[in-house]
Amino acid sequence: MRQLNRLNQYQRLWQSSGGASQSASVTELAARCFCSERHMRTLLRQMQEAGWLSWSSQSGRGKRGTLHFHAAPDALRSEMLEQALKTGQQQNALALAQLAPDDLRTLLNPFLGGLWQNETPTLRIPYYRPLEPLTPGFLPGRAEQHLAGQIFSGLTRFTSDSPLPQGDLAHHWNISNDGLRWRFYLRSTVRWHNGDALKAEQLQARLQMLLTLPALRKLFDSVTHIEVSHPWCLTFTLQRPDYWLAHRLASYAAVLAHPQHPHIGTGAFRLATFSRELVRLECHDAWHLGHPLLQAVEFWITPQLFEQDLGTSCRHPVQIAIGQADELQYLQPVGNSISLGFCYLALRPGARLSLAQARRLVQIIHSTSLLQTLPLDENLVTPSRELLPGWHIPRWSSQNVPLPEKLTLLYHLPVELHTMAEQLKCYLARLGCELTVIFHDSKSWEGCTQLASADLLMGDRLIGETAAYTLEQWLRCDPLWPNLLSAPQFAHLQATLDAVQRQADEQQRVNALRNVFSKLMDEALLTPLFNYHYRISAPPGVEGIRLNTRGWFDFAEAWLPAPER
Repeated sequence: MRQLNRLNQYQRLWQSSGGASQSASVTELAARCFCSERHMRTLLRQMQEAGWLSWSSQSGRGKRGTLHFHAAPDALRSEMLEQALKTGQQQNALALAQLAPDDLRTLLNPFLGGLWQNETPTLRIPYYRPLEPLTPGFLPGRAEQHLAGQIFSGLTRFTSDSPLPQGDLAHHWNISNDGLRWRFYLRSTVRWHNGDALKAEQLQARLQMLLTLPALRKLFDSVTHIEVSHPWCLTFTLQRPDYWLAHRLASYAAVLAHPQHPHIGTGAFRLATFSRELVRLECHDAWHLGHPLLQAVEFWITPQLFEQDLGTSCRHPVQIAIGQADELQYLQPVGNSISLGFCYLALRPGARLSLAQARRLVQIIHSTSLLQTLPLDENLVTPSRELLPGWHIPRWSSQNVPLPEKLTLLYHLPVELHTMAEQLKCYLARLGCELTVIFHDSKSWEGCTQLASADLLMGDRLIGETAAYTLEQWLRCDPLWPNLLSAPQFAHLQATLDAVQRQADEQQRVNALRNVFSKLMDEALLTPLFNYHYRISAPPGVEGIRLNTRGWFDFAEAWLPAPER
């Protein structure tokens, strides 16, 4: 970008005198800009024509001229950035915004939020970290999970208007009487983001590829065969009934990308740019479920400083500010809720902890002031005595057994668990128990080599649109459970889940799953710690925002009123 290079050269000239007029020769100016004298004369002419400066030269080699500056480099950078944004040149804008994080946020603030630029309604969201690639399967971050659902479609989908999965790429489906054959009837007008018509064979190929992933193979363990039984029908053959199947296909982990082009989907928005600095989504005009009113959504990555020992992804931004977060008087709260997802404590039975000792630890968590006195931001978390609403933790008689002299705690992100770990360590030390704390720098247990040796584990369980099903998926697929339980215990758990999924009635299936978790909590294997307060604030004029269960909002529902001429 020539303008950026010219601006950088201008900044070098400016810095030598702080913007004051200066006397210098072309030779001296060329040395400051690391270029030839000939190129320096060209730069001075171009900068003068642009109105940035005035250059009065004298004839003769080595003669000194006078340089007058008319604009500060930051003002020029802001002007050029605004022009690039107005004309939809995001990459040029990113190049212009190569600043320290604090300066970058200050520079971007006027352009964040909802704006009509170049006749295009665009929503720009400042975000605190680079987004991870949208790879197939389970994604650890809430933002990535949400984006997957905006860009890609599944055979079925969850909506905010129904607790049950609805049609997406499939407009409806039916199930054989024995529950072993599911037919999904496809919409015939769906198009990929590149404009190509969707074919059943493409979905079959993508589904078969997903089933080669170990985690998804566990999720779809009942599926033995997927076939194209008609040009617009996919048939699933099962080895045992699984009445969670439509839920599994609606999960973000089962959304379907093009089999040859993994970044192309059929969702409401197509992926236009994906980099560490900018993620841009653009409206998919041929979306089969309607037409988004926003033309573009952009994530502008403005990293913030983190505690070095907690890695680079330790913040948990459950409170999203769309627009100028530093000018809160202009932002209005448009949604708030308590997350169904929770941070939890899991205890390994039978190693250094007896059942009575494990129960005492749970009582310490919930019957003392430990959770209420966590030094966290006000209104960020709320202590929880329920796994889900109505799924209460058990009540036992007081457990006064002495604790082991030493225990090991392993935990992963979010950062609030660092505070919880330190609080628990101090509390147990007063009871004569030395707690060794180990941090796993990740948002999940994937790749953790110490799972099988820790006595206590803390993590974060995100909850999707159908809470009970999300917890079934957690038990079936998360590496926590085969490492926490003995082999016979884990095999029994999986057999129990297989029995639960055979129940065709939704409420009976949910009640049976609740009994599974009640037993885990009664055996002190699992206890919830706290939930988060989800909040979204936006500037006036951003409409159609409704919080979903991940603390985000459907981009296809948001809209901006047209500006007054």
